[in-house]
This record gives sequence, structure tokens and C-alpha cells, in this order.
Amino acid sequence: MLAGGSERSPVRLVVGLGNPGARHARNRHNIGFMAADAIARRHGFGAFRSRFKGDIAEGMVAGERRLLLKPQTFMNASGESVLAAMSFYRIQPAEIVVIHDELDLRPGKVRVKRGGGNAGHNGLRSIDAMIGPDYWRLRLGIGHPGVRELVHPYVLQNLPAEEIELWAVPLLDAVAETIPLLLDGAPDAFMSEVARRFAPPDNGADDRQ
Repeated sequence: MLAGGSERSPVRLVVGLGNPGARHARNRHNIGFMAADAIARRHGFGAFRSRFKGDIAEGMVAGERRLLLKPQTFMNASGESVLAAMSFYRIQPAEIVVIHDELDLRPGKVRVKRGGGNAGHNGLRSIDAMIGPDYWRLRLGIGHPGVRELVHPYVLQNLPAEEIELWAVPLLDAVAETIPLLLDGAPDAFMSEVARRFAPPDNGADDRQ
């Protein structure tokens, strides 16, 4: 069940999480940046420009003006960029969706919820500390390495070329195509449409939650 799924308040700010710099561009931890870029391409956003300790772009989705933000503070301080942007534009937490990698979902799986904990994700922890937890989270599964000690190197590894082709690109395309539903306050319809467009590969692993 989606937390807050019955509420239909439009999203004005989409935040993709990642670490800045070319060396991190293809890391699993940067799938939020990848999603923001895919949305910008699909919906014809203007160029990203440097503001609010991040890169921000403006565009129209489903007839409404939306903002895309990629914090450039490194993951652990993402909240500084989010707070700066939402304060300037007078955006409420419930009008924000944060796109991030999720270890506890198998690669290509998608979940949406509003509020909740950070499950140890440093980007979410920083945002929670700055603006509270009452924002939407779009969780993109990257899988889990199996043991806790391997998590840090795993998320900072590049996605292998075969995984990019098998699930990352198709997933990001499906999210970019379908994002108008989520931004218009219809998370259940968004989830259903993503599932219709893309089925994650079955690697035999169960989701951890």
C-alpha cells in the first residue's frame, strides 16, 4: 500500500540523488541523477544550471511547470540543496519527490511512498534532517550485495554494461514516460503504468522489504 496514495497534491520539485563528478556518473548510487536526466530529456526541460548547491532545470510536464534538482553537495549533504530550492520557490515537502537508489529492492523494481524512514540511505537522512520526512520517495531498486560490509563499495561501483542494457535504461525510460502521473498526484496509477511498460528481470532474489 502506498503511504498517502489517496492524496492528489501535485509535485512541483523532483530531486534526483547522486554524487557529482564524472567518476560517479555510472555508479549504482547515482541512479537518481540518471532518472532526473531521463525526465529532462523526455519532457524537453531547459539546460541544468548551477543554483541552490545543485544543478536545477525547469520544464513543463502535463501542462504544469516543474523543477528538476540534482544536488551537487555529495550524497551525505543532499538536504542542504533541497532546503535551499524549496525555500526559494516556497515549496512544501508534500510537493517534492526524491528519486533514489534502493538496496532492499531487486534491480529494476520500483516503489513509491510518502514519508517513512531513511533505511540507512545517507541522502534521505540528510533531507529528513533539513525538511522533515513528509515528502514522496521514488525508490529504484539496485539490489543488495548480500552482506552489509560490501554495501559501500557496491553502491559506488559502476553499473555493468549488461545491467544498463538489461534493466537500467528500460526502467529509466518507463519512469520518464510515466512520471506525469506521479507528479499529478496519482502514485497508484504511476506504479501500474510503470509495471505495464517494464518488468524487472527475475534474478531469483526476493526483495528484502
